[in-house]
Amino acid sequence: MKHVKDMVAEANAVLDCIPAAEAAALLQDPGVRLVDLRDVRELERDGMIPGAFHCPRGMLEFWIDPESPYAKPVFREDRRFVFYCASGWRSALSAKVAQDMGLRVAHVSDGFKGWKEAGNPVAAYPVREG
Repeated sequence: MKHVKDMVAEANAVLDCIPAAEAAALLQDPGVRLVDLRDVRELERDGMIPGAFHCPRGMLEFWIDPESPYAKPVFREDRRFVFYCASGWRSALSAKVAQDMGLRVAHVSDGFKGWKEAGNPVAAYPVREG
């Protein structure tokens, strides 16, 4: 059996891993799109990185693939995508998949937890009416 911890380590070995303390500088970079992979309940409870795009982990491949009926135009932007989750595990696996699908990608290695611990800004998740 292959364990998740091993899969995360393998992904991190081939990815650009950015510590949260350094990731704040990316907020001002127009060539970067931050992508939050957490569940909507996590966003509602904890907030998110200001300006980040929310893509639920379960929809990632479908939203990236331009031939999918669920494709999102954001993933066709000419940008570097920086994924994050709560602790860096989901984002490592997701970034590896996105890299395999052809995106320029990195991930926040210590996740949103590290982001908050570094004192970086947090925005409320915009709750939709109706």
